Amino acid sequence: MARKRWHLIISGKVQGVYYRASTESTANKIGVSGFARNLPDGRVEVVAEGTEEQLTKLREWCEQGPPAARVDDIEIDKLAATGEFSGFGIRH
Repeated sequence: MARKRWHLIISGKVQGVYYRASTESTANKIGVSGFARNLPDGRVEVVAEGTEEQLTKLREWCEQGPPAARVDDIEIDKLAATGEFSGFGIRH
């Protein structure tokens, strides 16, 4: 299956609730590569590459997030994969 790249911006109560760490753990279980990082405005950015099925699973998880999170909105841009990531991690 062809790999794709999704760029997600998650809004809500998503900083200070282990959203990035939980996203990293979930992404690694699903098998996607990329990163998660906090944005200065309180949102979280996730860039992930994988198959459509893998990325859909990650998006579905991101809609809920960890127990302490509250997700209000997710913006998604679907792009061509670049293959630049060897795994999934947290960026600061």
